[in-house]
Amino acid sequence: MSVKARILKELENESIEILRETAAGFRKPVMMYSIGKDSTVLLHLARKAFHPSPIPFPLLHIDTTWKFREMISFRDRVAAETNSQLLVHTNQAGVRENITPFNTGISEYTRVMKTVALREALDLHGFDAAIGGSRRDEEKSRAKERIFSVRDPGHRWNPREQRPELWHTFNTRLAPGQTMRVFPLSDWTEADIWHYILQEKIEVNPLYFAKERPMVQRGDQLIMIDDERYPLRDGEKPFMKQVRFRTLGCYPLTAAVESSATTIEEVVEEVLQVKLSERATRLIDGENEDSMEKKKMEGYF
Repeated sequence: MSVKARILKELENESIEILRETAAGFRKPVMMYSIGKDSTVLLHLARKAFHPSPIPFPLLHIDTTWKFREMISFRDRVAAETNSQLLVHTNQAGVRENITPFNTGISEYTRVMKTVALREALDLHGFDAAIGGSRRDEEKSRAKERIFSVRDPGHRWNPREQRPELWHTFNTRLAPGQTMRVFPLSDWTEADIWHYILQEKIEVNPLYFAKERPMVQRGDQLIMIDDERYPLRDGEKPFMKQVRFRTLGCYPLTAAVESSATTIEEVVEEVLQVKLSERATRLIDGENEDSMEKKKMEGYF
């Protein structure tokens, strides 16, 4: 077994242990399914962890109504093919108030359509643990997270009250009003994720592969025009460019990168050469007045 294969096996074993511990330790867990590469790997690991039984918790997708169309079609097909229970939640008050990425500041849009929507969904269904695909290498506030991360009443995160996890000894106890976030991919890197996808032959969303797509240039970012709702500037016309996405989210807030990578092998090679985090293409992370840590303290995943 190669060094890389051995590392991936150790990561896989760790993640499976965490998933089983979550299923055993909580009354009503749920797995967040954002349709991206990390949650796709997480779903694959969950199926392995409980095979031949079905996954013992549902999948939850927070739908802002502004996701790429290929994300939604992929979500529905994967849920059907894996016989997973899929819950979809949208902040209907935000829809009624016409909160969009264009008429609201990015931070407020994120708060209403993502953070508030997530809190609503967890409270509505009474989930006491939410499993997510966040990794410590993505962003500095996520590097502060424990694998089992307690949330105070209101789903608020206090980074100064994290529990110790010496030798991966996990404390799953909850006080009244508390919930837990669980991150089985904490120790994985973006390269690990792609190497594992390659090794396991996991199908991922087509948006991760280079293709000619209709784009506009906004500052230094390339934004894909995914439907007729995107407001073009006077005289502006979309142009075709071969791009792919390193991360997936709401299409007006997710930039593409120029690429010729059309296979997983080519994506892996490209990822190993890139220095910037994939979240450099997420516009929601670029607002100085509202850091990721602040979003997480308010309940953002």
